[in-house]
Amino acid sequence: MRFTVSTRGFCDIIDITSRIEEAVRKSGIKEGICIVSCPGSTVGITTIENEPQLLKDFKELMEKLVPSDKKYHHDDVWGEANGFSHLRSSLIKPFLTVPVENGKLVLGQWQNLVLLDFDNRPREREIFVKIFGK
Repeated sequence: MRFTVSTRGFCDIIDITSRIEEAVRKSGIKEGICIVSCPGSTVGITTIENEPQLLKDFKELMEKLVPSDKKYHHDDVWGEANGFSHLRSSLIKPFLTVPVENGKLVLGQWQNLVLLDFDNRPREREIFVKIFGK
């Protein structure tokens, strides 16, 4: 399965949990793994509680770790001034694997799957979902 989401860039955080749960349900797989991937070098997929203040904390953490206003060597290559977004993606990764048990994702009570668009512009992101098991 695959689906597309529109993003605003600049560490836009989009909850994709329900779309992934739907894919698992439709797959009929009861026991296995779910791989979620978004091809790209300026995007990430992770888990976090979808609580507004925590999401704000996450964005502030990314800004402290990899500031968007710093000049990076990569910026000189293409002139896109998005070196920070590539570095953030290398830390968070554009893919994630989640166990499937009893036909459902194994997630904590407050754990959500999110897409993080680190690029410095709005984008259309295609997300691929593959479920393996029995």
